[in-house]
Amino acid sequence: VQLVESGGGLVQPGGSLSLSCAVSGFTFSNYAMSWYRQAPEKERELVATIASRGSSTEYADSVKGRFTISRDNAKNTVYLQMRSLKPEDTAVYYCNPRGHDFWGQGTQVTVGS
Repeated sequence: VQLVESGGGLVQPGGSLSLSCAVSGFTFSNYAMSWYRQAPEKERELVATIASRGSSTEYADSVKGRFTISRDNAKNTVYLQMRSLKPEDTAVYYCNPRGHDFWGQGTQVTVGS
């Protein structure tokens, strides 16, 4: 199983970023997928989840209305579109097949001037 997150970077408050997670090694379309994040000295936090066929999504209250999770099962990729970013969104972001302990290296998102 391989999960490769990308798209992180440094952005000013109020800006936008789009993250991608390319997946291999399992049948992607069979699994709900989630994005998590972990800020320094904090526990990993569930950010968003999308059903296996993309029919439903869920978001943490802290990102609702600002982040959008989506997926392309033909490309084995899950996305996280982030807008109106805040300094408290700064963290390493990870994708994860829901209910399984598989993790990539993550991608760093830093929101600051």
